[in-house]
Amino acid sequence: MKKLIFALFFLAVACDRGSKRPIVVGSKNFTESVILGELLAQKLEAQKCAVDRKLNMGGTFVCDGAINAGQIDAYVEYSGTALSAILKDPRANLVGNYDHKGLHWGPRLGFNNTFAMIVRGADAQQQHLQKISDLASVAASYQPGFGYEFVERPDGWPGLQQAYGLQFAKTPKTMDLGLTYKALASNEVDLIAGNSTDGLISSLGLVVLDDDRRFFPAYDAAVVYRKDTDEKCRAASRAFESLGDSIDDATMRRLNYEVDGKKRDVAEVVREFLGAKSR
Repeated sequence: MKKLIFALFFLAVACDRGSKRPIVVGSKNFTESVILGELLAQKLEAQKCAVDRKLNMGGTFVCDGAINAGQIDAYVEYSGTALSAILKDPRANLVGNYDHKGLHWGPRLGFNNTFAMIVRGADAQQQHLQKISDLASVAASYQPGFGYEFVERPDGWPGLQQAYGLQFAKTPKTMDLGLTYKALASNEVDLIAGNSTDGLISSLGLVVLDDDRRFFPAYDAAVVYRKDTDEKCRAASRAFESLGDSIDDATMRRLNYEVDGKKRDVAEVVREFLGAKSR
């Protein structure tokens, strides 16, 4: 009897220790993704889950490879990116395909962060640039500048040029996503690919060109997490699901500006946001 009690006690302790294994939260290497990764981490910690942050990891393929390999347990992905870049099928069933990989797609956070082709406000006014098709008039002289992935993705520069029949004389300069706005503002480049929820667009007096041929799909942000995450902390999936429809476009734009524009600490901005939501 004593042996049985000891065995049960040992099993309970082992299970409890197993539940203390940290949930590894990742993010891509741009401000919004880092903010959302911190949001996942703080939501988990509010549920007493141990968390290991691996934020600012790299691009889409780095994060997708990491979660499939079990190196991270959760991160935020975008529907358009998942369909075009990861699954390579714009008509694929996201939930079913991710389920097949042992991952859970969702919840959707509530905002659509589609690609945005951005120019300086003064240039837009002087050169009559209002929509992406207008870029044909400046293709001979404009210097594009993009993040590394955008020049390779089918839903990026190659596909955009084909859809609009654009032929730029200058090869795009490639750089970290975080440097593109600085490069545009300092006249190092004339055209960048940003995100519609970027906080620096209005603060730097930039203009988003209308996607008049509707090339870019919707990029609805959603939490992607491993199905076995609850084995590390039973409240994990509940924490993720509570974030459904919690952020609209304007709110995400404001959070991005708090970090990029006001240079505030990401963790502080997220704590403030969650505190306001709980009141």
